[in-house]
Amino acid sequence: MKSDLTISQEAQLQPIATIADAAGIAAEELIPYGDAKAKVKFSLLKRLDNAKRGKLVLVTAITPTPFGEGKTVTTIGLSQGLKTIGQNVMACIRQPSMGPVFGVKGGAAGGGYSQVAPMEELNLHLTGDIHAVSAAHNLAAAAIDARLFHEQKQGDNFEAKTGMANLQIDPKRIVWGRVVDMNDRTLRRVTIGINREGSTANGIERESGFDITAASELMAILALSKDLKDLRQRVGRCVLAYSIDGKPVTAEDIGVAGAMAAILRDAAQPTLMQTLEGVPTLVHAGPFANIAHGNSSIIADRMALRLADVVVTEGGFGSDMGFEKACNIKARAADKTPDAAVVVATLRGLKANSGKYDLRPGQALPEAIFAPDTEALEAGFANLQWHIENVKRYGIPAVVAINRFPQDTDEELNWLRDQVAALGAEVAISEAFGKGGEGAAELAEKVMSALQTPADFQFLYDVEQGIEAKLTQIARDGYSGDGIELSDDARAEMEKLEALGFGNLPVCMAKSPASISHDPALKGAPSGFTVPVRGLRLCAGAGFIYALTGNVMTMPGLSDKPGYLSIDIDEDGNITGIDE
Repeated sequence: MKSDLTISQEAQLQPIATIADAAGIAAEELIPYGDAKAKVKFSLLKRLDNAKRGKLVLVTAITPTPFGEGKTVTTIGLSQGLKTIGQNVMACIRQPSMGPVFGVKGGAAGGGYSQVAPMEELNLHLTGDIHAVSAAHNLAAAAIDARLFHEQKQGDNFEAKTGMANLQIDPKRIVWGRVVDMNDRTLRRVTIGINREGSTANGIERESGFDITAASELMAILALSKDLKDLRQRVGRCVLAYSIDGKPVTAEDIGVAGAMAAILRDAAQPTLMQTLEGVPTLVHAGPFANIAHGNSSIIADRMALRLADVVVTEGGFGSDMGFEKACNIKARAADKTPDAAVVVATLRGLKANSGKYDLRPGQALPEAIFAPDTEALEAGFANLQWHIENVKRYGIPAVVAINRFPQDTDEELNWLRDQVAALGAEVAISEAFGKGGEGAAELAEKVMSALQTPADFQFLYDVEQGIEAKLTQIARDGYSGDGIELSDDARAEMEKLEALGFGNLPVCMAKSPASISHDPALKGAPSGFTVPVRGLRLCAGAGFIYALTGNVMTMPGLSDKPGYLSIDIDEDGNITGIDE
């Protein structure tokens, strides 16, 4: 079979204006970026304010291997399958970060004959949204350091000279670092403002650090805003620092929120692309599910649900990650809950969840994992069963998609199908990777059947519970653990946040995606564990508090065999190696 990149580059794509017209998007609602992509203006939402809303299908997965189990392939393949059986459908996906593209995980355009194209444009820059998030975030970082510098330099004369309040920023409690869209472990902790002795010309010296842009609160705001007004208000609420008496200092307080929102104005508009079979696809926002909430934007969903009868989207990693956050964070902000869910499973993924195979990023899959192994498959099946039950816990009808790989045997696939059916769940074998929409037609039929059953949606927790109670409920009911253990720092921060009135926000767990628990070594469906919470961070603009568990990092590092080693251009400017 041809490589993903070759398939994408050989595809006969339609002009993006044609895709837009077929989707019901007016020409004046488009801002073209070349022939293959275009921004969609907010005027579409106003024009279609009274339009009938479509159904929302959320794709999730079992606990994945480091190589992924084909969730985006299934998201795109299902949308093409729905088109194949005559449905009016759109897809909504996140924009990939260049950090993983140049690192180990690679791109996020799907694969095989179920891709969004051109895949190299999707994976590199696209329409510049991530760069805009970086710029807006770093403007706020520069602004808070500049305000600190001038307040300290001018002292009691600051208010008289500038006409602005002296916020008395505590340099030890500036919580807004800087971001870059790259994996770079050396930037996790840095010292800024280094001066010659006796000088402050370079600013106030202090410790700080960088996160990857996908972890920026502004990325979460981009994904959780309903419109530009909502985005502007959320940006203003971002807490950048605390004063010496413990009061929050926001982007609004230092007067930078308007400029940040101006940088984000165009980025707030979703980008229209297409699948290989011409399904309109909105690409927007890129928060990671392990260190943020892991879902594409509410704005994209709002547009798609007004244009299509069925909208297919995805949450990052397993149902303990992006799916949980879609239900408890995104759904609250959007006032829209999923109508059905698809749980993606693979034979190799279930065998990996048996604990028999040691799979690591950057290393090739062992051939043995594709050989028939009933013992490993049976042991790993507990993981799929857990994820099915987890989806049903929210009252959402679930369909299992068994994503077929070329090496898979019919015997094991049929065994898995029978085991899932015995649980009472709808199940289909998807060959979307190799056959596109035709290979996902059975899955599409099962999803349409599931949509006939109204969801009885229930949140996992009440936001009015205390922070510790919400974290404990996620650990117990969301992960099947015994509870949480707060570090002294986390407990102190929790008490401060509750005293400041932030205790009623949803919570976002930053944890390993390699296990249902916090510990990547615990495979299958573990229980009896306690989740260690080492720190809490306030995202007042995004509207949640996120908890750092285990050893999760908000700035990844590059492996010893990073993806950039394979990427190049030829003499005609064609990009090569981005799918290797």
